[in-house]
Amino acid sequence: MQEPTETRPAGAEDLANGARDGEGPPPQVEEEEVEEEPPRSATAKQEEATAALGSEGSRPFTMRELLGELKEDGETAAGGSSARSAFGDGNRVGSDDAEGSFYSQDSTQQFSSHHDVAMDLINSVTGVDEEGHSRQRILSFAAKRYVNAIERNPNDPDAYYNWALVLQESADNVDPNSSSSKDALLEEACKKYAEANRLSPTLYDAYYNWAIAIADRAKMRGRTKEAEELWKQAILNYEKAVQLNWNSPQALNNWGLGLQELSAIVPARDKQTIIKTAISKFRAAIQLQFDFHRAIYNLGTVLYGLAEDTMRSGKPDVSPNELYSQSAIYVAAAHALKPNYSVYRSALRLVRSMLPLPYLKVGYLTAPPANNSIAPHKDWERSQFILNHEGLQQVDASDQPPSQSPGHLDRGRKPVRINIADIVSVSACADLTLPSGAGLCIETISGPTFLVADSWEALESWLDAIRLVYTIFARGKSDVLAGIITG
Repeated sequence: MQEPTETRPAGAEDLANGARDGEGPPPQVEEEEVEEEPPRSATAKQEEATAALGSEGSRPFTMRELLGELKEDGETAAGGSSARSAFGDGNRVGSDDAEGSFYSQDSTQQFSSHHDVAMDLINSVTGVDEEGHSRQRILSFAAKRYVNAIERNPNDPDAYYNWALVLQESADNVDPNSSSSKDALLEEACKKYAEANRLSPTLYDAYYNWAIAIADRAKMRGRTKEAEELWKQAILNYEKAVQLNWNSPQALNNWGLGLQELSAIVPARDKQTIIKTAISKFRAAIQLQFDFHRAIYNLGTVLYGLAEDTMRSGKPDVSPNELYSQSAIYVAAAHALKPNYSVYRSALRLVRSMLPLPYLKVGYLTAPPANNSIAPHKDWERSQFILNHEGLQQVDASDQPPSQSPGHLDRGRKPVRINIADIVSVSACADLTLPSGAGLCIETISGPTFLVADSWEALESWLDAIRLVYTIFARGKSDVLAGIITG
């Protein structure tokens, strides 16, 4: 399968290249674009932080919005009108009066020197084609705007943040055959993000995009010590972004990707701990957004890699086959949600045989007699369950999955059957009246069904699988999943 890629900056206009074709672990992909709120100043973001985090959370300001506004302003400027700050004079932090700045003349000259370096880098970018040329002219115009804004008010975090976006976008616009340096542009962008966060420590967007810029620099350095340090810096910034906005599946997904990249560089003794942390970040992203197909797919890839490592180690903590099967579930779910993604389609071809076909998942759960969830513990029975696109079903003697060990239900008991269409919610359950193990509650239109998994790790796998099947059903893609598991 293919190599991982990172989510593009919140300021990027286009998605990243995606995963490349080839062999190895399944590829990882960047996040899906989301609808974004209009650009806001750092002051406004600080004032609205509590309300935002309580609902949807802060959303990244995109370069598409910036480019659109700058294009209009550039046309106005060409007609003789003077350009203003992208956010308007009234939205800047601090006073426009230079006398109110704490910067000395020497420090102002130092910043001016840094500005000259950044401007030279931006002006050296020509773009790959005519569209790239046009785009870069707008970016150069934008850069001059933010230099002027900072000269008027060196305490303006918005100006630094927007200038960093311009530098980051310019890095993506670099012609591979030109003499301009993508790495140098990204390095300058990182400096601007750092200054924006120094001036306004609660700018989620700045930490998020800063982390992506650092990650892009790390990728250029392969598996070197320098790359390791850069990945660690990126991970710290993703962590800060999540601390500022816990409701960001994109930041959690990228955090997981950064950890996965780091795990390929660190000594073997540290690798498993980092991988397990990456898994937890992908899971957290999915729990925030059940149809976040990129995080779903990335979780499949990290589990596939863990299965490969476990197979090579010869001392598995968990069965490699179980890890391969879990990996295939997530890849299949990602493909069902986005069947037109060639990356998912090619990865599915590799892992489909690892599914317990014609089912998506087969495993053990302990269940009470049908319609009697308060039955004595002695009446609960551990047996096999099968999950497919239609629902979850307890296996009886006449419907035992092929190539599975014995564990079917006695003929005298009515099996538990839960249709996906009837599910209202799925959650872990810590009810002390349940038998020992990890409790699972599936709320349906007919009432709750309580089951018990063998361990909390097994429960996480069941929760994810059931939620994914329901999400696929809710998105009208059950036929795609049915085609995957039934052939």
